Amino acid sequence: MADYDVIVAGAGMAGSLAAAGAAKRGLKVLLLDKNKEEEVGKKTNWGWVCGDAVATSHIEFVQKRLGITFGKPELDVAVDGVVAYSPDMKTKVNFDGAGYVLDRPEFEKKTKNYALKCGAEYVSQFDVEGPILENGRVVGIFGKDKAMQHKEIRAKVVIDALGVTTTLRRRLPDDQFVDKVVDVDDLESTGRYIYDCEVTHEDARYYDPKWAIIHLNQIISPGGYGWVFPKAEYGRVNIGMGLQKSSVEIRNAKLGKKDTLHTLMDEYVRSIPNLKNPKLFNKDNNGKGYWSVPVRRTIDCMVFNGYVGVGDSMAMPNPISAGGIGPALVAGVLSGENVANAIHAGDVSTKGLWQYNIDYNNAYGKKMAAMEAFRTYLQSLNNDLINYGMENFLSRKEAEDLAYGRTTELSMASKVSMALRGVSNINAFKNLVYTVKKMKMFNELYASYPKTPEEFPAWKSQVSKEMDDFKEKFKPNPI
Repeated sequence: MADYDVIVAGAGMAGSLAAAGAAKRGLKVLLLDKNKEEEVGKKTNWGWVCGDAVATSHIEFVQKRLGITFGKPELDVAVDGVVAYSPDMKTKVNFDGAGYVLDRPEFEKKTKNYALKCGAEYVSQFDVEGPILENGRVVGIFGKDKAMQHKEIRAKVVIDALGVTTTLRRRLPDDQFVDKVVDVDDLESTGRYIYDCEVTHEDARYYDPKWAIIHLNQIISPGGYGWVFPKAEYGRVNIGMGLQKSSVEIRNAKLGKKDTLHTLMDEYVRSIPNLKNPKLFNKDNNGKGYWSVPVRRTIDCMVFNGYVGVGDSMAMPNPISAGGIGPALVAGVLSGENVANAIHAGDVSTKGLWQYNIDYNNAYGKKMAAMEAFRTYLQSLNNDLINYGMENFLSRKEAEDLAYGRTTELSMASKVSMALRGVSNINAFKNLVYTVKKMKMFNELYASYPKTPEEFPAWKSQVSKEMDDFKEKFKPNPI
């Protein structure tokens, strides 16, 4: 017999919103978190490692669907958008419109408290170790409480919000639905500091109190990018970078270096010319940290008998920007709604939970495969090609479309008529044209996402083959 209707494992923002949504619909919900209550949702021993940026549209989605309202202090500062700069700093592309940089610990407390207000029970310092499996279905979780005592708790549905290192997804039975492994090349190693800096002069390419800035540079941040996001106080920044392991190894081998995420991160901080004398801002012990972020398409099936996944546990972050807050918020809301519907309908099988896959694909996930393809293409370019491509290959609208995962019509004839210098530039543009065609193909595939589990294996096989073939063509090549 089930102890609860729903167990939500992980009280980050996705988990807390899932718990709130299910509890609001009359279900008995248990929300579990490994952290102390005052550190709810903390990712690692270092803190809430994240860029903390989220689009206004995602905040509004949650407020409209759940009734929760956000303001100060959790919404730390409003920004006009995100802007990406080329390695030579001569070209910029605006994408991801108006939004906020969060005070992440405060945001986590707000969503957890709202889940409790909606009727969810909450237990802190509980380490979820795996699912209870019976007759090919998830019927609960096992783990250790804060006294290190083994516990088993049963539920009709378990929502996995444990993050990228989840012990639940990886211990599901072998089947043709939920991917249990994320490839190492689809993970970004990230470092993030929060610093109070002296702003020596104005230079909006490096620091702007109203814009979240991204720096593309294959020497400084191989296979990824650096970021400088403003906080509410002038000169306080969330500064970090993401790296791809294989790109770092290639870069080090070609340059005779032995750099790591830590050394590259510190070099990046020193390279920002108008931010000097950085001092760690360590509120909530959240000043400095390192973690991994999945940057592939969302796990194509996120449900199993008695199981639903949300957030980083389902590889939801944007493959280009590694932004995971927006998709986590959307998934938290949709998972709570769909789990409640399935329980009320008396069917928590893979089929009974399938609508969650469809709803999330329609709301956010359908563009992620195209963005994974574009990310793979970008990682195959060195700085010279990125500089030239951003300046010459794409109009502002084309660049914005690609950054959002939308395909755009690129005219080979009109582009080649420009003064393309050298065969490598021509080949890079031809590869861009090829990439955009593949992005369009992936968008069409996800527009016909399977309506039933029976249709999924054949569709999944096609997606996997197309992506594997694409990645075989474009290998990391930062130097």
